[in-house]
Amino acid sequence: MKLTQIRNATLLLEYAGTRFLIDPMLAEKEAWEGFPGTARSHLRNPRVALPLPLETLLDVDAILVTHTHRDHWDEAAVATIPKAMPIYTQNDSDATLIRSQGFSNVQPLADSNTLAGIGIHKTDGQHGSDAAYAIPEVAAFLGDACGLVFTHADEKTLYIAGDTIWVKPYEESLARWNPDVVVLNAGFAQVDDIGAIIMGKEDVLRTHRALPDAIVVASHMEAVNHCLLTRGELRTYVTQHGIQDSVVIPADGESCLF
Repeated sequence: MKLTQIRNATLLLEYAGTRFLIDPMLAEKEAWEGFPGTARSHLRNPRVALPLPLETLLDVDAILVTHTHRDHWDEAAVATIPKAMPIYTQNDSDATLIRSQGFSNVQPLADSNTLAGIGIHKTDGQHGSDAAYAIPEVAAFLGDACGLVFTHADEKTLYIAGDTIWVKPYEESLARWNPDVVVLNAGFAQVDDIGAIIMGKEDVLRTHRALPDAIVVASHMEAVNHCLLTRGELRTYVTQHGIQDSVVIPADGESCLF
């Protein structure tokens, strides 16, 4: 397995001979405004440029979209990705949206799927606290977001948790799949008056304690305005807790082999 951190939650995954692009945010640096009602909303997004050429990112067999927030599926992705590219979404609603943007080969994922001999299993999470989801307009903004587990006889099991905080479905997924590699969206994104809507450094430690033999990969950092946890802060934190050998904090464009 070769996993390349592109930018934010965008990942390039080479797994059992198949190449996947996950959650493509493909806009040029500072192409659009910050998310309103979030931390540092005066900053423009994306905060950083893409580290690899678009032609490299689009040289894939399929695209997986865990949800359609702008930092996972943006206007540049709509404009750039070939309309016949196979695209897999978390649900019918997201598939309908992407079809309406001109894409002809879009399928919602079932709970478990097989693609080119690879098991792709959809997991649940929660993109914010119970208090956040109790506010109708906030719940409508946050919506649903899935995680993904990849399995194959010749590969380690990979769990991409997606945009979630620490909730029971996440714990259950760790226990059920016992992944060798866990990708956490760990940038600690903050919504005003609501708090975190994805994981942070304490969740990295908690994941390690739940699965001490797994490697945790920190993603979704330093690329959009409301992600406050930096790679440097996380690096210091994991060193302080003595888990630096179990946590990978890749730079944009950096590849990891497992």
